[in-house]
Amino acid sequence: MPSKPANAIDTFPNPCPQRDYRIHMEIPEFTCLCPKTGQPDFASLFLDYVADRQCIELKSLKLYIWSYRDRGAFHEAVTNRILDDLAAAVRPRYMRLTAKFYVRGGIDTTVVAETRKKGWHPQAAIDLPALDSETRTR
Repeated sequence: MPSKPANAIDTFPNPCPQRDYRIHMEIPEFTCLCPKTGQPDFASLFLDYVADRQCIELKSLKLYIWSYRDRGAFHEAVTNRILDDLAAAVRPRYMRLTAKFYVRGGIDTTVVAETRKKGWHPQAAIDLPALDSETRTR
């Protein structure tokens, strides 16, 4: 097997540290084990962050997420642990992790955890009119 699960999260320098911009990642194949039954739990993870000086390198993120496949963890604990590990690696201005666990026993669970750099506030959003799909004009 060419790759193995890993706990390390590699980073690279933010190419535009002077600007706030959102980085969005979707991880639709997250798995861990139920700590009570040992059965697999499946989730889609949605990561949003505003980088400061560092960004998350995608291959290392994939290997890091893979490392949970054989670990027992409650939904709330694993979501917060992943957020803490990612935030420690890149020290973002803002980061939110949403974990949507698939139905188990008639219950689906969504856990949302976030962190922000002390003193950081998002810039005000600009509401732009929608583009006309036929003319590509406003």
